[in-house]
Amino acid sequence: MGQQAEESKAKRRLCTGLFAHVDAGKTTLSEGLLYTCGCLKKLGRVDHRDAFLDTYALERERGITIFSKQAVLPLEDMVITLLDTPGHVDFSAEMERTLQVLDCAILVISGTDGVQGHTMTLWRLLERYGVPVFLFVNKMDLARADRAALLSGLKVRLDEGCVDFGPGQDRDSWLENVAVCGEDVLERYLESGQVADEDIATLIRARKLFPCYFGSALRLEGVEELLAGLSKYGSSPDYPSEFGARVYKIARDPQGNRLTYLKVTGGSLKVKALLTNRRAALAEEKVWEEKADQIRIYSGAKFTTVDEAPAGTVCAVTGLSHTVPGEGLGWEAEGETPVLEPVLTYRVVLPEGCDPHTALLKLGELAEEDPQLHIVWNEQLREIHIQLMGEVQLEVLRRLIAERFSMDVTFDAGSIVYRETIAEPVEGVGHFEPLRHYAEVHLLLEPGERGSGLHFASACGEDMLDRNWQRLILTHLEEKQHLGVLTGSPITDMRITLVAGRAHVKHTEGGDFRQATYRAVRQGLMQARSILLEPWYSFRLEIPPECVGRAMTDLQRMGGETDTPETIGEETVLTGAAPVAGLRDYAAEVMSYTKGRGRLFCTLKGYEPCHNQDEVVAAIGYECERDTENPADSVFCSHGAGVVVKWNEVREHMHVDSGLRFDDGEEPEEETPVYRPSTTYSDGVAQDKELQAIFERTYGPIKRRDFLPQEPVHKKHAELPERREVTLRDSGPEYLLVDGYNIIFAWDELKAVARTSLDAARQLLMDILSNYQGFRKCVVILVFDAYKVPRNTGDVSKYHNIYVVYTKEAETADAYIERATYELGKHHHVRVATSDSAEQLIILGHGALRVSARIFKAEVEQAEGQISDILARNNRQEKSKPVRAAMEKAKKQKN
Repeated sequence: MGQQAEESKAKRRLCTGLFAHVDAGKTTLSEGLLYTCGCLKKLGRVDHRDAFLDTYALERERGITIFSKQAVLPLEDMVITLLDTPGHVDFSAEMERTLQVLDCAILVISGTDGVQGHTMTLWRLLERYGVPVFLFVNKMDLARADRAALLSGLKVRLDEGCVDFGPGQDRDSWLENVAVCGEDVLERYLESGQVADEDIATLIRARKLFPCYFGSALRLEGVEELLAGLSKYGSSPDYPSEFGARVYKIARDPQGNRLTYLKVTGGSLKVKALLTNRRAALAEEKVWEEKADQIRIYSGAKFTTVDEAPAGTVCAVTGLSHTVPGEGLGWEAEGETPVLEPVLTYRVVLPEGCDPHTALLKLGELAEEDPQLHIVWNEQLREIHIQLMGEVQLEVLRRLIAERFSMDVTFDAGSIVYRETIAEPVEGVGHFEPLRHYAEVHLLLEPGERGSGLHFASACGEDMLDRNWQRLILTHLEEKQHLGVLTGSPITDMRITLVAGRAHVKHTEGGDFRQATYRAVRQGLMQARSILLEPWYSFRLEIPPECVGRAMTDLQRMGGETDTPETIGEETVLTGAAPVAGLRDYAAEVMSYTKGRGRLFCTLKGYEPCHNQDEVVAAIGYECERDTENPADSVFCSHGAGVVVKWNEVREHMHVDSGLRFDDGEEPEEETPVYRPSTTYSDGVAQDKELQAIFERTYGPIKRRDFLPQEPVHKKHAELPERREVTLRDSGPEYLLVDGYNIIFAWDELKAVARTSLDAARQLLMDILSNYQGFRKCVVILVFDAYKVPRNTGDVSKYHNIYVVYTKEAETADAYIERATYELGKHHHVRVATSDSAEQLIILGHGALRVSARIFKAEVEQAEGQISDILARNNRQEKSKPVRAAMEKAKKQKN
């Protein structure tokens, strides 16, 4: 046993994570890897409920991985620690925690589905944490799996560095594909005709090369090749001699012992060693020191104990009661803030007679294991609230609470987890000066990029405020979750900078700056123009073709964005993004109206401005000035006593002037000029028979009105030869107005779609015009007629890079276009795409040019062809550029 331990210690160590979209076959691959390495005598299966790493009963029942697991794979010259992670989106937080300790990852792709939405989320996370990736394309034994098409898809969707490492490759072609991933490697390849294994390993470690293996985990095809590739090209970092470790998971064993899962990243860890989180930036009250009682090496549900764990070892340690996931020990710094966060919040409904404080204490154990649960106690309502990713996690949590704490809890319907940010910079001032206390803080609050989180900095001179006080203020900014003033939701996507402050030599204490800092943040938010953010899902919706219209209407109603529909086999696939509020219960609705044939896959995209902010704010009913736990007012000293000064009067009493000034008197200019409907209109143009048919089909029968041309139109029509004298303006961009329904029913392909769904036809035309605008660089205004819709006030919105107009009640598209050409034609080139001959007379009179539907279709097709040619040419040039350059260089060297 001792000799085996010594041999194991001498081998290279590689920590590998296993990642996949749900149902890609990740658990089956883990079984194949364990079996091939000799760790299993027979293969387990998910559907047989005997998979080696599915150790929790609910995992076997549901056939999904819920908690990350560890397995040890012994190879001849290497010991691989395999971390199997959950594939279901509800357990993404558990998956993300393992990324901090990996040397490389295996990303499993389904050979029948290709790259899915959650696959892209995993890819972006692996990129963020800098993890090298080996790809295993599974289920290649099924009929729909096309190796060449899948590899091409991986190059397009993931990275050009995806190279087939499977057997049967042409050696020269394979070496060239590998060599072009790095300039230095390419030079050596051109000189010698070979690529060294060390170079391949370096390219993989630098995330320039991504080996792809194809096979079937169920049939053990391609598994040996994958293991051989990991052994040959997988590399671990050079660990320092000083002790360091990264905590990535907290759990408990069946006996209730608290387990701290960590990876040793320097030196070695010995039993009974004293561990601490002490580091320079950490406040003294947060420092802990504890002994490592036991070191366990887990493989599945079983473990062995060791006396020492060298660098590179992943182990579980008992005896530590203060560790948290992401924490660094020894020389390791604190880990990065997780990207994926829960988007739903639920109220925990306790059983009758259960003491809420006792329940909160027990639930605190779960919060230790998964900090993203954000379990909080609402003192005013005397309620426990918890944040989750979705319904599956909710069911798992309820079962876990019942088994561990014998509490049969339920949850309410749940609500969305909102965030808040600001629209423009603002200065927040906080002052705290009761008797014998003093602190004043000035903060600059600035909006950040979407998804950037909170960033804190100082731009205050030390002659104004000592460095120690500045550090303390930054600590107070980081230590608390600051709430917005719209709904009381946490703030995000902001940069908060300390710009000024003052302390008193005698009376200032540390707690004074905590109070002043909190109040400064809040006072700034009270002045700012706040924006409510809501979570969005990226979705993939697979439905029968006859349900496309219904689906697109639903998604549009939710405020979602949809890409052009794709037809795959007998199904239509819709992809895009929509608010979580609309999609959270939509999967059941899809199953209902598709009669079980539809499937909805959702992945968290991030936070975007709330599409119905006013409604949400009114529904939540948060009163920011009554939130006594988050005051915006300041405390000043007057006549020997502390006096509360309202937040909007603080600047009149503040003691320090930061020098910040904001210009808020000027009206912001509109970014892109666009014609908007005015309160008056000309309603004298008749609808042709085709447009009338559209209205009658969409809005019901309408009465035909006589054509009533305006006087100026008759005049210009009589003098058409003189039309040559009309001068078109050269200032600004060219405008293109498109009569939406006229074009839809003039183009055969759009007309065919409209027979099934008018919504789908509108969406398709919008996507076509978006591509056209991106190439032609004109301002596109697409006008749809909605004048028969009762109480319709009209709508102008931006879809990607074009403007979409729905006319108001009693206003036709022709009338809108008539006025638009009149206003825009004064200063810009204007063209109108329509086949309405009556409309031609009007737009000519306003200095615009008419393009018929047939000619406009030819323009669009020509633009699409040119776009395709440019993309193809650029791709060929990019691929051949390194090779050509290298060839030229080699030729010069030979000469």
